[in-house]
Amino acid sequence: MKQLLLALPLLALAGCVQPVPVPVEEPDQDLCRAAALQGLVGQPRTVLSTMMLPAGSRVIEPGQAVTMDYRADRLNVEIGTDGRISKVGCY
Repeated sequence: MKQLLLALPLLALAGCVQPVPVPVEEPDQDLCRAAALQGLVGQPRTVLSTMMLPAGSRVIEPGQAVTMDYRADRLNVEIGTDGRISKVGCY
């Protein structure tokens, strides 16, 4: 019984301890490896014919309808109205 009374202040102090926040890891923002292809922006669309793009990649023409589903591992290459690559990204 005496030990219980001695432990009571320690238990009360334990309730005052701030929880340690768990670090949240940022998801990889470049799963499709678009960063390595940023040099394509501004190039004519024809350069894509000499490249092997990863499976599942999309080349999006001006005004083309595409699904709005988000996939961080999918490479998307957008073509501008001028026939040049306007954007390379993962979405």
